[in-house]
Amino acid sequence: MLIVMAGLPGTGKSSVAEALGRALAAPVVSVDPIEAAMWRAGVGRDQPTGPAAYVVAEAVADGVLALDQSAIVDAVNAVEAAREQWRSLGKRRGVPVVFVEVVCSDQAAHRRRLESRSRGIEGFTEPTWEAVRRLREEFAPWADHRLVLDTTTDLPSNVATALGFLSAARKGR
Repeated sequence: MLIVMAGLPGTGKSSVAEALGRALAAPVVSVDPIEAAMWRAGVGRDQPTGPAAYVVAEAVADGVLALDQSAIVDAVNAVEAAREQWRSLGKRRGVPVVFVEVVCSDQAAHRRRLESRSRGIEGFTEPTWEAVRRLREEFAPWADHRLVLDTTTDLPSNVATALGFLSAARKGR
C-alpha cells in the first residue's frame, strides 16, 4: 500500500506519518529532508528543488514498494500534479494508494505550531505563516477519496482512526 500524507506545513502531518510508520513498520519518505539534502549537496535554492524532491521521494517509495512493503509519503501534496504522481506510482506497482489529509482547524494553534517548530532538518528553512497562508489559497480541491484528520484531536486518536481507515482500504472497502 502507498499511503500519501497531505496538508499544509505545520498541521502535524509529519507527526501522524511517523506514528503510522511505527505502527505499520513502514518507512516514511519525507520530501523536506530530501530537499534540504539537495541544498547541502550544493544544488542552488534558485533551482526547482521542491519538484525534484518529489521525484526523488517517488523513486525511494518505488523501491520500497518493489520489496512488497508499504510506504508512507510525507509531503504537502497541494497540487493535482503531485497527487497524480502518487496515483501513477500505485498503478505501476499494482498497490492501493490511500490519501490522508491532515488539517488543523484551529488557526491560532496551527500558527503557533508552525512558528515554534524546530524539526532539526539541517539546512531546511521552515516556511513563514504568510507562506502557509498563500499555499492554503493555492491548495487544489480534492477529487480523491481520502481520510481527513484534524490535529486538534490528539495524536493517538488520529493514528487509531487512520489505522482503521487503512485497514478498510486494504480490504477494498
